Amino acid sequence: MQDCFVGLGSNLGNKRKNLLKALQKIKQLKETKIIKASKIIQSMPLGGPKQPKFLNAVIKLRTELSPLSLLKKLKNIEAELGRKKTVRWGPRVIDLDILLYSDRIIETKELTVPHPRIFERDFVIKPLLEVL
Repeated sequence: MQDCFVGLGSNLGNKRKNLLKALQKIKQLKETKIIKASKIIQSMPLGGPKQPKFLNAVIKLRTELSPLSLLKKLKNIEAELGRKKTVRWGPRVIDLDILLYSDRIIETKELTVPHPRIFERDFVIKPLLEVL
């Protein structure tokens, strides 16, 4: 089992409900257990077009999934909840990002861990510190 940290964000529709639905779906992953969840915080969007404020949180997971398998399952959850690819850094129903995966450094076309902008974003750092 590996510890990893996942960032959650939403700025479309019922944002709080979107985050809670994502948490429920992550809880249903057989190879994964949520260890701790941060409080939900509000943040301003960074980059991209003009858009609504975000709600964000971070969860600590313990998983048997490989990083790429976990990423695939998170992307499937995003799709199930209605995420559509639009403009880069645009508004979204749900965003699930692997921030850290154990002590691993991963650089592939599909996944970069630690998340490339993890230390530039208060909306990631503050909730991450809650669950470390």
